[in-house]
Amino acid sequence: MKKKILFVITKSNFGGAQKYVFDLATGLPKDQFDVAVALGGSGILIQKLQAENIRVLPIFSLARDVNPLSDITTFFELWRMFRKEKPDVAHLNSAKAGGVGAISAHLAGVQKIIFTAHGWAFNEERPTWQKLIIKFFSWVTVILSHETIAVSNAVRNNTAGWPFVVSKISVIKNGIKEPSFLLRNEARLHLFAKANIHVPENAFIVGTIAELHKSKGLTYAIEAFTKLMPENPNLYYFILGGGEEKERLETLVGLHNLQGRVFLLGFVDDASRYLKAFDIFLLPSMTEGLALVLLEAGLAGLPVVASRIGGIPEVIEDKNTGLLVPTRDSDAIALANQNLMTDRPLAKRFGEALRERVLAKFPLSRVLKDTISLYTKN
Repeated sequence: MKKKILFVITKSNFGGAQKYVFDLATGLPKDQFDVAVALGGSGILIQKLQAENIRVLPIFSLARDVNPLSDITTFFELWRMFRKEKPDVAHLNSAKAGGVGAISAHLAGVQKIIFTAHGWAFNEERPTWQKLIIKFFSWVTVILSHETIAVSNAVRNNTAGWPFVVSKISVIKNGIKEPSFLLRNEARLHLFAKANIHVPENAFIVGTIAELHKSKGLTYAIEAFTKLMPENPNLYYFILGGGEEKERLETLVGLHNLQGRVFLLGFVDDASRYLKAFDIFLLPSMTEGLALVLLEAGLAGLPVVASRIGGIPEVIEDKNTGLLVPTRDSDAIALANQNLMTDRPLAKRFGEALRERVLAKFPLSRVLKDTISLYTKN
């Protein structure tokens, strides 16, 4: 008899947590598991799941921001869903779905509740009182879940000192299957068309794929390019991703007179397909669990500049598979990019070494195998 798995996730865009849910939902053996995904919003994840014949259950009240009224409504909506669906496993993703979902699943009698911590919201820039409240509810989520998956050692280490949870947390690092990359020239032509510009053949392109959220540190990346552009006339910076920071970042680009050199392309479907258009991949995050996009950049053979934060150093070994920089440091970001632009053989070596590391250490098959063992564990 098939095990019934119900994934729950707050948002239906296609960020890292959504890709994780998609990869698991579509990768679980169909002869062993009956899969459905419950989610909020009306984003592209819905279409992607439906195209793979995965059943989608909308949660109409689910929103990312804390709102007591909508949270209570979400609780009852999820409780009714769990009672109706009767899953063997409720697999919760993201803070809101985790907290509200763990309580409602418990009260609905779900026998196994698994929560994946993709990162912790208390690591984001917030007032101290908010961080303390979020940390408390994160602890409650782990307590109420039978198992918690941390996507990196760093995510697990953030729970050090939490009472009663040590035995409940397993590290299953993110993994991916190789995207279908466009060839370099084709990828560049597509991006130039999206930006509606002509870029010279000898352009050197740094790229970022990220949700435009404050925690991604893109302010510091743009400021780094104000230092790099005057000395590097063929340097361009492309940012692929949508989010609430888009307008502010566009204003910043204008303020620094970087129009025509720095491009915010907004949401791009299957953005990882375009990775080979870039010469360097940049991820200046201020908090990060273990970014799937770094693994994708690695499979594309790109040298990486990224923040020394969270789970990033578990993928990027400084001066071996890329360069790590301090968070919130535009000077360090500029210097690291300049070093890779100047030393092309070094950049090529980093890209090759990172590809080998990702292939060896971060396959999706391992994630599926380890997750299935949690689903079937008595």
